[in-house]
Amino acid sequence: MRFAVPQFIDVEDKLFGPLTLRQAIYLAGGLGAAFVSFSWFGFIFGTLIGLPLALLAFALAFVKINNRPFSFMVYAAVFYTIRNKLYLWKRVAPTRLEGGSAPTAIQKNSSALVTPQLTQSRLKELAWS
Repeated sequence: MRFAVPQFIDVEDKLFGPLTLRQAIYLAGGLGAAFVSFSWFGFIFGTLIGLPLALLAFALAFVKINNRPFSFMVYAAVFYTIRNKLYLWKRVAPTRLEGGSAPTAIQKNSSALVTPQLTQSRLKELAWS
């Protein structure tokens, strides 16, 4: 038996001419926000507010980074700045000994770390194995 396997399932449907529904909503929202800013604030302030909104709407509708929509990048950037960050490494200021200048943390850790001694015969044995 042969079954028809759907092709191009990740391509969105074109609903408004060459635009998908998502692109049409982004463009309509951006152009609407730009129109409202022009009508409320006049030409100069409307341009300062409306032009970035229209550019953001254009980027959300058409720009893709690594074949992913720009809206995913905006989502990731916003949640990265909002969420708590986990810092695993915190530097502790070294404390000095009375007689010497070596930190105590290094001395404690150096006794715990044992480096194996590699002799010439052991090195030759490892090379041949």
